[in-house]
Amino acid sequence: MKLFFTILFSVLLLTVQAQYKASEVAMFKEKGNTELDAQVDVYRQYAMQVWDLAEVGYKEYKSSALLQKLLEENGFTIEKGVAEIPTAFVASYGSGSPVIGILAEYDALPGISQDSVPVKKVIDEKHAGHACGHHLLGVGSVASAIELKKMIEGKAFSGTIKIFGTPAEEGGSGKVYMVKAGLFDDVDAVIHWHPGSQNAVMGGSCLANVSVKFRFRGLASHAGGAPEKGRSALDGVESMNYMVNMMREHVPSDTRLHYIITNGGQAANVVPEFAEVYYYLRSPSKDNIKPLFTRLINTAKGAALGTDTKMDYEIIGGTYDLLINQALAEVMQKNLEEVGGVTYSSAEKAFATTLRESFTHKGDPLESVANVKPLSSENGLGGSTDVGDVSWKVPTVGLSTATWVANTPGHSWQAIAAGGTSIGVKGMMVAAKTILGTAIDLFTNEDLLAKAKEEYQSAIGPDFSYEALLGDRKPALNYRD
Repeated sequence: MKLFFTILFSVLLLTVQAQYKASEVAMFKEKGNTELDAQVDVYRQYAMQVWDLAEVGYKEYKSSALLQKLLEENGFTIEKGVAEIPTAFVASYGSGSPVIGILAEYDALPGISQDSVPVKKVIDEKHAGHACGHHLLGVGSVASAIELKKMIEGKAFSGTIKIFGTPAEEGGSGKVYMVKAGLFDDVDAVIHWHPGSQNAVMGGSCLANVSVKFRFRGLASHAGGAPEKGRSALDGVESMNYMVNMMREHVPSDTRLHYIITNGGQAANVVPEFAEVYYYLRSPSKDNIKPLFTRLINTAKGAALGTDTKMDYEIIGGTYDLLINQALAEVMQKNLEEVGGVTYSSAEKAFATTLRESFTHKGDPLESVANVKPLSSENGLGGSTDVGDVSWKVPTVGLSTATWVANTPGHSWQAIAAGGTSIGVKGMMVAAKTILGTAIDLFTNEDLLAKAKEEYQSAIGPDFSYEALLGDRKPALNYRD
């Protein structure tokens, strides 16, 4: 009987300790969220500065410097220019394990600009814009890291927090070079997020991707007076594009092939001696990319042979599909549901209502931004991201939050407009709080990390060896030129 009561007392004691630990964790999250709310104006100012800079991939010198300044002022140690990329950095605080990484992006998209108003209004002097919301992404990630740093500094828990400043997500594959440089080798888990028009944890994958520029070289001549003496490089590009469009019938239906002609000659009366086409090839699996890429190259070779031109190509970027970690996703889902979605003020409702008049597809109601979607494999990114390579290196989890009006298409002027207002900032703070809560759970519960690592090892398999799809090339620092 004495032994029975001893065991019962021990069980009750453990239960009390577990409950106390849960309440302590809840207190950490509540305090962190309160601090984030108190600093929202600071983070808004930083986000809007990056929004206004709108620097494209590998050219984000001022944007990267702003985030580094904010982190340095808050006690982080900065390693600058990592992975041979001037605008990449790693900011660290703390020591020992666990090591939790948070991803920050800050590149804009070229060829699109918009003022922060709900009707189309191009800013003439700007030639790029944050149509994917990376100004919010970078600052929101940094905001959560600063609160985690305060908790480690105050000895709430121990470990290391790292912010990875990752340039050129839009086609430049910045994170791939950081993975190749071994910057994630000591990290236990990585957290990321992305602006969007709904609040959802990413339970679905994205598409693996290779981007490549094909360059054709011919012979210039007078197009009217002596066309027989020329060999048109543009003919090479157009012949390749024709064959690729024929090839679409004979690839898996979930393959994506799209391109732009970046150089088609300079004058209509001159046979072009140089032409260039920029291709993206996407597939749901990294393993399908290589054979499809071989076929793409063969169309270029055939086009060059048929037009009597010369062809070479340059791989610009290459990214894996996103490996979902269910254990981490469930942790993040719980935190997102605790934080909740976005509620608009009357002024924000008026802005959103006017903006939605420009949509071809309105879909979900305006108020849907207040909701949190259930965890589902349908909650994927849809496009491609270099986060995919990170996810095959370390257990990774991410979410999307409503920084845009419901059903806003990414890479649009409407996304730039909303992202430059308090609507974008509100969604950014939902992300910062969710990342904060998820990281606190990982810092305070080693069983969660162990479960995530076990799932990750099972998913990649015993024979997996990371090999970047872009090969051994150096970062394409001038790919936006």
